[in-house]
Amino acid sequence: MRFEIANGYKDVKLPQRATKFSAGYDFYAIEDVELPPNEVTMVHTGVKAFFSSSYFLALCLRSSLSLKGLMLANGIGVVDCDYYGNEKNDGEIAFLIRNCNDVPFKFSKGDKVGQGIFTEYFLTDNDYAEGKRTGGFGSTGE
Repeated sequence: MRFEIANGYKDVKLPQRATKFSAGYDFYAIEDVELPPNEVTMVHTGVKAFFSSSYFLALCLRSSLSLKGLMLANGIGVVDCDYYGNEKNDGEIAFLIRNCNDVPFKFSKGDKVGQGIFTEYFLTDNDYAEGKRTGGFGSTGE
């Protein structure tokens, strides 16, 4: 498992754990971004992740941001191993964040926006999925 800088980005801070026993790797905003009130905004990180097919990367919002009226628009983000290097966005990881406030919220470049936790998963005996990912967000169906 490793984090890399996605194509087209420079000056990216790769995710890291804050403490020895942290489960999650902190992700950082790649640029200043303002989240309009009561809307969903994609916050880019400039990072992609390479890992094996028996894992996914769970994206979670930092708990301190929930106290500020923010939430992940999709509850939890699931990054599959075949998201890495996809044709549409090279596998760049971004967070879809809803600002539930009546005022804008701003992330500055380098602010922590969320965390990623590598999680193992299992398949059923009768799983015969053969599809191939060709894109980024929402590429396997709407």
